[in-house]
Parts: sequence; C-alpha cells; structure tokens
Amino acid sequence: MKSRASIDSHPLHPILISFPIAFFFGTFVCDIITVFGGNSNFWQTGRYLEIAGIVMGILAAIPGFIDYLKTVPPKSSAKKRAAKHGLLNVSQLVLFTVAFIVSTTGNPNEIIVLILEAGGATIICFAAWMGSTLIYRNQIAVDPRYAHAGKWKEEYKEYSKEKIKVAAQDELKTDQMKLLHIGERRTVIGRTDKGYVAFEDRCTHRGGSLAGGAMICETVQCPWHGSQFNLYSGEVKAGPAREKIKTYPLTESNGNIYIQLA
Repeated sequence: MKSRASIDSHPLHPILISFPIAFFFGTFVCDIITVFGGNSNFWQTGRYLEIAGIVMGILAAIPGFIDYLKTVPPKSSAKKRAAKHGLLNVSQLVLFTVAFIVSTTGNPNEIIVLILEAGGATIICFAAWMGSTLIYRNQIAVDPRYAHAGKWKEEYKEYSKEKIKVAAQDELKTDQMKLLHIGERRTVIGRTDKGYVAFEDRCTHRGGSLAGGAMICETVQCPWHGSQFNLYSGEVKAGPAREKIKTYPLTESNGNIYIQLA
C-alpha cells in the first residue's frame, strides 16, 4: 500500500524515524559515560540530544499516524500490529521526556535518568522490530510495481444506492488496478483481457490489501502471504486463504464503468 504521507512516492515516516532513534541512543550513551566514566561534560551533550530526539520523535509520529489511519488496511493483522507499534513509540517518547525533566532538576538523580532511558531504548528496539515487520512483511508504505501495473491509482467516492461511476472505459490498462474508497468500503476495480472487474479490497486470510498485490490472468494475488483469487467468482485459487472474496457486478454506459453496491 502506497503511503499517504509521502513525497514523490517516498514515505516520510521511515525517513524521519531515524533521527529520534539516533538522538535518543546518543543521549543514553552520553549519560552512561557521565555516570560510569566520570566525565561530566557529556551530561550537557545528552540534554541537547534528548531535546532533539523529543522534537524529531513528535515530527516522525505525524506521518506515521497518517499512514495508520489512511494506509494500513482496516480489520487486518497489520492494523493491530501498527497500533502496538504506535503505542510503543509513544511510550518511549514519554520515558525520554520524563528522563529529560528529571535530568534538568536542581540535583538530578542520574541513576533514575539512566533507568528511564534504558527503558526507552529497549522499547525503541521492539517498536523498530514491529515497524520493519509492517514494511517488509505487510508492505505498508510500499509502492507496488509489476509488469503493466501502471501508476498507483486511488479515488474517493460518496456511497450511494444508485450506480456509481468508478472509471472511464479506457482509464485502466490490462492487469492494472485502482483502489476506491466508497463511503466506508474499500473496493478494487481492475481490467482483464475480458473487461473490467470489481472486488473487495480485503484478503480473507489476514485482511491484506489486494490493491497492493498483483493482478494477472484473471487472478489477483495478496501481497502478504500469496493467496490467489479468481477475479470473476472470487473463489480461492491458492491458499493460505480458505474463503472467497466478494466480487461486484459492473456495467458500462456511454464510455464509463459503473458499480452498484446496494
């Protein structure tokens, strides 16, 4: 799923998150040197790094939250993982903020500061592990590229019980897809050798976004675990999915493609 918080297809969250990680671990190292090495000059350096880490952590959280709301497929295993990832990041940010407050008091308890920072650094590692899983396994913020896929297409429509125009007849090329947000529903339309098809944007295995997968030979493949579905019947062609996906009928009129969900 292409990131909604990106510049020219380059997602912002993975770029920005490297800064607070570097600053916070730099803070922790400086404070360790101060406490156990007896070099007090590193204490002030740690404070500067901690301020930078807090600021950049907040900035990195903004595109991350946008991707959580707009990019991660709803009702999926990735949504739960992304929620845990976000809560862990908030927790480590809170710990380093508290550590900064304690460290700037008149007579700071250096051991308490180190304990708080050690907890924050540990949580960062778990949050990073979950974040890498979201990218490399769930392909969140990955812009799909495969033969004839074309550029990523995504469009928002208001829900209606009547027919809804979803594409022009010549809008998509063969084996190209477009993700539609119709009210609260996520629907994919694609074009095969035989014409246009429409199906629900949710793999029945773990809720992966089929729009982020690959479509070829009247088959769509989920990018997460490789489940394959027939585009006309919705039947499973290859597991691990066991239940078929929902498909919707389309009609053509005056050079446009229409769908009726009601």
